Amino acid sequence: MAPKPTTSSYAVLALLNLKPWTGYELTNQAQRSLRYAWPKSERLLYSEPKKLVELGYATTYVEESGKRSRNVYEITEEGRLALTQWTRTRTEPPRLEIEALLRLLFADNGTMEDLHRALEELEADVGEPHQAIVELMASYLDAGHPFPERTHLSVLFATFQIEMFKSIERWINFARDEIDQWPSTSHLGITERTGELTRLLANDRSPLDT
Repeated sequence: MAPKPTTSSYAVLALLNLKPWTGYELTNQAQRSLRYAWPKSERLLYSEPKKLVELGYATTYVEESGKRSRNVYEITEEGRLALTQWTRTRTEPPRLEIEALLRLLFADNGTMEDLHRALEELEADVGEPHQAIVELMASYLDAGHPFPERTHLSVLFATFQIEMFKSIERWINFARDEIDQWPSTSHLGITERTGELTRLLANDRSPLDT
């Protein structure tokens, strides 16, 4: 029985629709272009092309490269049809996993220093991909997009990512200011400031804008 395609399968299939790739090239390209929206392990990405071949969505052929040979994956017409049909299906709901937020939620089990360290780590983890996308956009201006006919898609995608990173970085600064007013991470409870923030949020207003 052929394996059932997953969202990751279709993501790799979409990359194959751009051009043929080796398994190594596919994995590298997926980690570069998909990691900001659909991060998956290298092991999973390596297995997806083989799954696509089993499904009939891709074929493979041997290409000689110097004294070595390598398997190259190429999309089939059936794969292109499946990719088109996938774009019409219901999208999966977004999932947000940020351990620093989990540390914040249960910060009363640790110290102020622990909480500040978690925020510093989040800032670093967000800052790196933020800068990477900024540099990627600069490279488009200098050398052009590797797939120029898709520039409009990549730029809109990058806009979301940069706005998200900026929002997280802005929230980190806000959180630091709030935490600096706490005597400790525990037993602070309902305060005048807590009430003020709650009222803003209950009225769908951002405390960061006040």
